[in-house]
Amino acid sequence: MADYPRMTFLRRNAVFVSAWILFWILMMLVAVQDFMRNEHSHAIWKPLLWEGSSALVVTLLALVQLRWSHTDDHLLGTPWRWFARQSRWLSMYWIAFVPLAFGLRHGVYALVGETYRHDPVPQLFLYESMKITIFFGLFMAIRFGVQSYRALLDARLRAERSNTLLRQAQLQRLGQQMQPHFLFNALNTVSALIWTDPVRADATLTQLADVLRETLALGDRHAAPLATELRLARGYADVMAERFADRVAIAWQVDDALLDREVPVMSLQPLLENVFKHTVERRRGQTHIAVSVRREGDEIVLGVEDDAGQLAATERPGGIGLSNLRARIQALYGDAGRLDIAARPQGGVRAEMRLPC
Repeated sequence: MADYPRMTFLRRNAVFVSAWILFWILMMLVAVQDFMRNEHSHAIWKPLLWEGSSALVVTLLALVQLRWSHTDDHLLGTPWRWFARQSRWLSMYWIAFVPLAFGLRHGVYALVGETYRHDPVPQLFLYESMKITIFFGLFMAIRFGVQSYRALLDARLRAERSNTLLRQAQLQRLGQQMQPHFLFNALNTVSALIWTDPVRADATLTQLADVLRETLALGDRHAAPLATELRLARGYADVMAERFADRVAIAWQVDDALLDREVPVMSLQPLLENVFKHTVERRRGQTHIAVSVRREGDEIVLGVEDDAGQLAATERPGGIGLSNLRARIQALYGDAGRLDIAARPQGGVRAEMRLPC
């Protein structure tokens, strides 16, 4: 468990750590080449020690800074304040770098019986402080860019998670609203048959039980395969056809290749309900209903149309079915899905859902 924070740090900063290591490897290679070219010596341990000691000390100082300055991350939105807070650490580099790095070099030289020579201490401090200041500035600029980008990604991820949770809560509420609404309308149909035709009422109750069993099997799912949705829609249509016998004819035209594609649960049922409620109930003659499912490019198109409906009645505000369906499509697909209702040129109304395939 103690290694978990370390692993998390390395995983989150893998690119930065890799770039840091590659940078110092490059610095060592350049130092070795310069040493061999200028000193004509093969004692490459010397340039490796020089750059290695600098890399070790700067890395330790950088880790100390990172450990104690992470609380400044909330200032990334105001860069000047963030850089001002980080600049306080520059004095640590000035004070600690020369004693630590050059102390290591003196110690290793002493172990091999040699003397490490350098400029007088005042000049050495001034020169190394100028170098470390430039390095510190570059380090801070890169760190600011990396952390700002990570903060942007984290904020975007949090927003996506929040939106996902919001959509799930919204879909849960809409689903809970839709199921009692469907049951209420179906029971009204059974109620209308009990006094006029008990046999058909009994048959309708059996069909309704099948539909409810299928609905309960879906649980809290917000989308289901088209095959499942069609079973629900056919079950509802059969229930309603029992009530309006001889007054409705339904044709189904479904592309079987789309049966495994997911669509919103109980999405066809509100469209069928709209036709029964606003057209079939108000007519004595027969109403022809066509249900179709096809693919157009990258979209699945689910359509329900009739030959006698009126657009003004179909789109009447305040109905639960269509407003609920539109809200669920928006929550599931955003702008990629939509529900359109339009009058047919030859008479009647067509409702059409377009969903991403």
